Amino acid sequence: MADKEAVPLEESDINVNIWTMPSVFVLETRMPDGMVEDLNSYLDDLRKQDDKESLANSLVGQIAHGEQLNMDPEHEMVRQYAKFVTSLGAEYINHFMKSTGSSLKKNRQVAIDETWSVHSYAGDYNPIHDHGTKTIMGISTTCWTKVPQQILDQPAAGSPLYNKYESSGVCDGYLAFNYGRNEIMNVERLRPPQSFEVQPEVGKLYLFPSWLSHMVYPFKGEGERRTVASNLNCWEVEEAA
Repeated sequence: MADKEAVPLEESDINVNIWTMPSVFVLETRMPDGMVEDLNSYLDDLRKQDDKESLANSLVGQIAHGEQLNMDPEHEMVRQYAKFVTSLGAEYINHFMKSTGSSLKKNRQVAIDETWSVHSYAGDYNPIHDHGTKTIMGISTTCWTKVPQQILDQPAAGSPLYNKYESSGVCDGYLAFNYGRNEIMNVERLRPPQSFEVQPEVGKLYLFPSWLSHMVYPFKGEGERRTVASNLNCWEVEEAA
């Protein structure tokens, strides 16, 4: 259901309602203490292995200077991460149903499908894309375990200093979500932007529907931008007779 705000007219007793139409829900949280360090330790070791599995031929990322690696689902650290994000997935579904006044005919079990890491350096980027899952209802996640200082020093999206329409380089290395065809503000046509950027931050995690288009801007300078991403399947669960 859309949110609405009553707006009184200055010279009349008539009230009007301004409706805000919801388009997408994105969950934001932080990983538990110690998880970032444990993930980085696991990934540092993974990058040194001769038999590591590259996903360069199956992901859209244009990672010319870094690498994209499959994370072993049987490793204890990956299992802990999977347990954390699947619990968030269940919370996301519950929030969606409550916020939209919807319900499911059958309960859903959230299970992780795949987890991978992206190790990006200057000039690397991800073009606009979405994710596929084995179930129609699918959820994706992304989080950061390393972020170069020059990205952290940029103005946060939504702050007074952040204006991507009037200056360049204010969103280098940012994650951008696109949930409509109108990606920029168009005042003359009364079209608000249907996209928003997120400044990477170590430990910050986002969870969103797998159909949501998103991209990652390239950045300049030294350092590694390290991301852990995953897809979650949402299976129907048969109730016991």
